[in-house]
Amino acid sequence: MNPTGLPFDDIRALFPLMPGPSISCAADVRARDARLAKPPGALGRLEEIVEFMAAWQGKSKPTMDRPQVVVFAANHGVVAQGVSPYPQAVTRAMMENFTAGGAAINQICGAYGLGLKVFDLALDIPTGDITQTAALDEKAAAATFAFGMEAIAGADVLCLGEMGIGNTTIAAAIYHALYGGEASDWVGRGIGDDDAGLARKIDAVKRALMAHGGHLDDPLEIMRRIGGREICAIAGAIMAARLERVPIVLDGYVVTAAASILHAINPAALDHCVAGHVSSEGVHAEALRRLGKKPLLDLGLRLGEGAGGALAMGLIKAALACHADMATFESIGVPDES
Repeated sequence: MNPTGLPFDDIRALFPLMPGPSISCAADVRARDARLAKPPGALGRLEEIVEFMAAWQGKSKPTMDRPQVVVFAANHGVVAQGVSPYPQAVTRAMMENFTAGGAAINQICGAYGLGLKVFDLALDIPTGDITQTAALDEKAAAATFAFGMEAIAGADVLCLGEMGIGNTTIAAAIYHALYGGEASDWVGRGIGDDDAGLARKIDAVKRALMAHGGHLDDPLEIMRRIGGREICAIAGAIMAARLERVPIVLDGYVVTAAASILHAINPAALDHCVAGHVSSEGVHAEALRRLGKKPLLDLGLRLGEGAGGALAMGLIKAALACHADMATFESIGVPDES
């Protein structure tokens, strides 16, 4: 990835600036946890969550005062290849449903007190059909990455979601480009493809990689050639959150594909991210394994729109509440015998 003088150089320049975790804040959490009125380790992964939050927020008392779910919506030219049982107009209809408060993500955010922002990434201008041409040029991909960076403003914990008919095909193509194997290893049924639809998806992924062969050694080229606007924006949001010390909750199969691009550039780029859930899209589990991410939830979801990640935000909220508000052994009159 040698400098080219092109827009992607600005993205490459961000990786050396990524801060690491606060070791001292994580140690402070462990010290308080040892005093809480419970057996050591009794809260299992809830204890790990609090330590993770402290380390990446750089706070001995981690917070969830401004939790935010951000959903990026985009349309894809590859839909012309018959890769989805739903028309592209559904993306716009779902955006209107989010605005009206009628989607699952609206209900989950309301139940857990999470903010919700939804961004229309030029829905009326689908990206190029990746079986024939690049999804985006470098300038457009970098600009959308930058837009994603701006979208995180104000959050102290961030969940990333997406919406876009055809984007499970895009995600499968990204995984195939990054990890190799056969196209069929990475393609699932998405939101309900039958056998014929699945075959069309596999064929589209094969043809996409053939069309861009010789240009996929650079993860940023993968992002712009076979990704999409929501992929670029999610990657930008992840990077901005790292620079601002905001922990990230990744949603499902498509969001993880965007995250995988950053991981391919620098495996440490996702250290501030936790996998909210593993979806029923079978290869999502394999993608998380390659990223070294153990999901918080496994509920058989395949919805997208940030739903699984938002549910995990509720778990994180409970973990922080336990750590902050539980009594200590001293406060209930149990002497310290250490």
